[in-house]
Amino acid sequence: MNIAVLSCIHGNLEALEAVLREIDQQDVDQIYCLGDLVGYGPYPNEVVARIRALNIPTCQGCWDEDIVDGLNACDCSYPSLLAETRGHRAHEWTNREVTLETRTYLASLPLILQQENLCFVHGSPHSQHEYLLPDTSAFVALERVLFTGADTLFCGHTHIPYVRHLENSHLTLKVASPSTQSPTYSSNTPSSLKHIINAGSVGEPRHGRPNATYVIYNTDAQQVKLREVEYDFTKTCAAILEKGLPAIFAWRLSKGLEYAEKADDPTHVCER
Repeated sequence: MNIAVLSCIHGNLEALEAVLREIDQQDVDQIYCLGDLVGYGPYPNEVVARIRALNIPTCQGCWDEDIVDGLNACDCSYPSLLAETRGHRAHEWTNREVTLETRTYLASLPLILQQENLCFVHGSPHSQHEYLLPDTSAFVALERVLFTGADTLFCGHTHIPYVRHLENSHLTLKVASPSTQSPTYSSNTPSSLKHIINAGSVGEPRHGRPNATYVIYNTDAQQVKLREVEYDFTKTCAAILEKGLPAIFAWRLSKGLEYAEKADDPTHVCER
């Protein structure tokens, strides 16, 4: 069985349509979506309507959560005051733009989807806002996968696709006691190998190119394909400007980067 996994569409309808056209040519049996349907991009309602029309199982992303809860779910993930200010503007614009129907749908989304030994989340099983990066400590990464009970965890949120294999270690615990000489307890975790697969971003890639990314996974062979799809990103950039969203969103979409957002104040701490 082939599944396709999408994440972080961010109101970019042009990118979503390009990815769906490619999936149609890839012998895919089921599509899953890891959330962040809205935010940053100019077509939040249209993206939600397209996902709903295709009945794609979808979990709630951090932007989806923020639109529903009014930024109450802030996890202080903005790297600078400037980035936070732009994020506020984008949130206010999206909050005005989304219809009641869109908002109700976003509120109905589950935080975690599970299909046999596969688990689907936006950030991590603990929070839509938590980043599971390629260099996240192996202990934390493995804990997040084991928490789900699945062998393979699909996530997004970083906007950078990757595949990570985690070898279950032989856990050893030493307990010092005045009456004993440091007895040792040890056990093996249930399975020998776990996987984290990040689908990247359909609508706001940050891997250095403007192309949309997604994943195709064969459940029988456990084979992963990180897919990259070219599309006319200039249409989305123009729509971002026309709709009054911050121009920096169009710039970074055209570059597939976010480094400008990290350049001004790395010591900033969000006080919200």
